[in-house]
Amino acid sequence: MSRVQLALNVSDLAEAIDFYSKLFDAEPAKVRDGYANFAVADPPLKLVLIEGTGEPGSLNHLGVEVATTDDVSAATARLAGQGLGTATEDEVSCCFAVQDKVWTDGPDGEPWEIYTVLADAEMPAGQLREVEPGGDAMCCGSAPESSARCC
Repeated sequence: MSRVQLALNVSDLAEAIDFYSKLFDAEPAKVRDGYANFAVADPPLKLVLIEGTGEPGSLNHLGVEVATTDDVSAATARLAGQGLGTATEDEVSCCFAVQDKVWTDGPDGEPWEIYTVLADAEMPAGQLREVEPGGDAMCCGSAPESSARCC
């Protein structure tokens, strides 16, 4: 099963969790310091809330969660075949999970990721991502253009 991901910057995580729990009639699937996500069944949506990053209420990034690494590889080949710039990340620790993913940017620079979750991961307090030495500490230093990505 695939589902669209919407990652939002929020000013107050507890208040956002309360609102989105009511809006989608669902409890968060994961809550950590400064981070929460919802795995909403209907409509199929992965909603990610990130506290203290970017302008509150603004888009952090978009994505599509897929079932397997093979799905990520197929998406990478398809995107590259269509002439889109891509950046892949294998077994990256991000947003309290180990993930395989591919990034591309939309026409206005909006960051999109297609990813699969391989396992849960604990992250240091307040950190959503582990980056390679010399990488962009904001997130996804190897991604095509946008530096605003988080996870």
